[in-house]
Amino acid sequence: MSNITVHQSTESWVEISDGPLPRLAGHEKRWIDAIAQGLNHKSYLIQSKSDGVPQGLLPLLLVKGPIFGKFLVSLPYINTGGVWAENETVANDLVGAACDLADELDVKYLELRHEVSCPHSRLNFERTDKVHMRLSLPATDEELDKSFKSKVRSQIKKSGTYGTTVHFGSEELLPEFYEVFAHNMRDLGTPVFSKKLFRSILSEFGSDAELCVVRSESQAIAAGLLIHSHGVSEVPSASSLREFNRTGANMWMYRHLLRQAIERGSHTFDFGRSSEDSGTYKFKAQWGATPHPATWQYYVRKGDPNEMRPDAGGKKRLVETWMKLPVWLTKLIGPTIVRGIP
Repeated sequence: MSNITVHQSTESWVEISDGPLPRLAGHEKRWIDAIAQGLNHKSYLIQSKSDGVPQGLLPLLLVKGPIFGKFLVSLPYINTGGVWAENETVANDLVGAACDLADELDVKYLELRHEVSCPHSRLNFERTDKVHMRLSLPATDEELDKSFKSKVRSQIKKSGTYGTTVHFGSEELLPEFYEVFAHNMRDLGTPVFSKKLFRSILSEFGSDAELCVVRSESQAIAAGLLIHSHGVSEVPSASSLREFNRTGANMWMYRHLLRQAIERGSHTFDFGRSSEDSGTYKFKAQWGATPHPATWQYYVRKGDPNEMRPDAGGKKRLVETWMKLPVWLTKLIGPTIVRGIP
């Protein structure tokens, strides 16, 4: 008999073998702990066991704030999560327990960031409007270079003529990374995450987390966070300063991020999610990345998940207002706002 339990922490986390539902970044204990600590969210772990043997798990974070209400998400900040199970029956049981927890906590909705749809009668909304962009990496950097089209190689070569330098490190690079990140988020009209979140990620992942900073003389003009796990290198956050676009700093940074991933022995580079045919989609596709499904499923109890999208209704005006604020102010008030957004 399958036994479903709900824990208010990840202390009982047990690794299990891959099942028919793929293992995702959100099924990494380090991620749920890093995000829970970095954003001050309460974590939950729903587990399934049969005769004491683990069969599946579903990590969740309770996202809440004074503006938007409460949500149960697997997982915020990163693009994947949801159910990991040995079979579809266990997956259904885990989703049912998560829906019950959503009722108990009285959240607006449960959000499961799947890649493969999980059929369950209580999941009543689905989003498939974005895709994951991923690149299969060759064994050597030389092979990767040969795979690029001539236009990309030309852009890379040009971006290397501006005298910029590329640096990899950890917490010693955090101030520069965060300054670039905060400026970029302001320019996009999006509240910025706290520096505490990134410090927590670096702490949890240790040597598997790297910061990359591109400098023009002594100024950081592009920066990214690179995570290595289970043969996959992913970039959860990357930014560049618009006034330095002419230098191709973003192009130069990603070329070095790809090289770093190969040197770490990764077989896949995950560029993150994008809307098909968007500017970011085309940027990622030029490196050879291909689209993979992103199926976000919901148990909606109140309202409409589309209301939380930045392009929804009256939020366009808020985005435009945010873009005009001084960066120092967005760093002060942004983290409190964004931690309450699923």
